[in-house]
Amino acid sequence: MSYALSIDLVQPFDEVVPQVKQALADNGFGIITEIDMQKTLKNKIDVEIEPHLILGACNPQFAHRALQIEPSIGLLLPCNVVIRHTGEVTVVEAINPQTLVALTENPGMAALAHELTAALNAALDQLRDTV
Repeated sequence: MSYALSIDLVQPFDEVVPQVKQALADNGFGIITEIDMQKTLKNKIDVEIEPHLILGACNPQFAHRALQIEPSIGLLLPCNVVIRHTGEVTVVEAINPQTLVALTENPGMAALAHELTAALNAALDQLRDTV
C-alpha cells in the first residue's frame, strides 16, 4: 500500500493551486492550514527548493467520526494534501486514508477510511478532468 494518492499535472504550479483548493471544497474539504515550504525553507535556512505547498484539508464530518472511533486520531489530522512542482509537472498528493487504519491498528477505521479515500479520489479525478 502506498501512503499517498497522487496525480501528475502538466500545468504550472500557480494554476494548479486554486484548482486543488476548489476540487477539495467541491468534495467537502476545507483548508485549515497552508504551509509554503519553499518560502519557509528559504526564510529559515536559506535553502532554495521548487514550489511546494502543504494544505491541511479537513472534512468536518469525517474528522468527527474519526475522533469518535479513535480519540488519538488528531495526531494524524488534518489530511495533508501536497502540491509541488518537479521538473515539467506539478504533483498533487494526498495522504492515503488507508494509512489511518494501518497506523492506528483500529479496524473500526476501515469503513471511514474507505469513504475518505473515495472523497479524496473524487477531488483528484476532478483535477484530471480539468486538464
